[in-house]
Amino acid sequence: MANVKGEDEIAFFEREIEEFCTELQSIVSEQITQSQALRDSCREFIKALSEKWSKKLKEMDLMIDKIQEYSNEMLQLSQCISENEGHLTEIKSMLNQEKQQNKDLTNSVQELKEQMKKETSNPKSIEERKEQLCKLKTFYEERLGLEIRRTHHEQLQFVFRHIDHKDPDKPYMCTFSINEQGDYEVTSCNPPLDCIAELQLKLRETNNFSVMVANIRKAFIALSCKQPA
Repeated sequence: MANVKGEDEIAFFEREIEEFCTELQSIVSEQITQSQALRDSCREFIKALSEKWSKKLKEMDLMIDKIQEYSNEMLQLSQCISENEGHLTEIKSMLNQEKQQNKDLTNSVQELKEQMKKETSNPKSIEERKEQLCKLKTFYEERLGLEIRRTHHEQLQFVFRHIDHKDPDKPYMCTFSINEQGDYEVTSCNPPLDCIAELQLKLRETNNFSVMVANIRKAFIALSCKQPA
């Protein structure tokens, strides 16, 4: 009887152990499954986070490239502005010189007119008159770079120099003739001037030829400033 009871207790104990092992195995299996799911979830999270930051880093690289490109453009623009400022200063200085030269030209022409008026009442000697004309011609040629020629067609040609500061000896020419009405008329202009018709009309209104010559010189200077270097 005691032996049967002992065997029952052993069997009960074995069942308990077996149930415990089964339950333990189930718990361990569940823990492994949860761990694998958590590991997979962590992997997906790390992968998504890595892709997100990789995209961010690429965007930052592009932004850095854009900033560098913008900085280079700003540097080029700054250099261009500095060059243009220097060029504008040079043009302004040249225009001031031309303004003074045109003033000298106007004064010389006015002086010549006054001398011609005096000569009508008190003629001077031919030699003295020639000397004055030679001085005036020298002033035109040396100071203003203006040469006056008479062509074989009995036309009057004005050759302007000291116009282009890059090539002071380059000639700019304008030729005049007198039409049937007795008015000055431009027969040729090299290089062409868009304002020549307007200047001719003003000349007919004022009959001031010296101003016409000065305005043509100004127009040639403005044209040379517009031409590319």
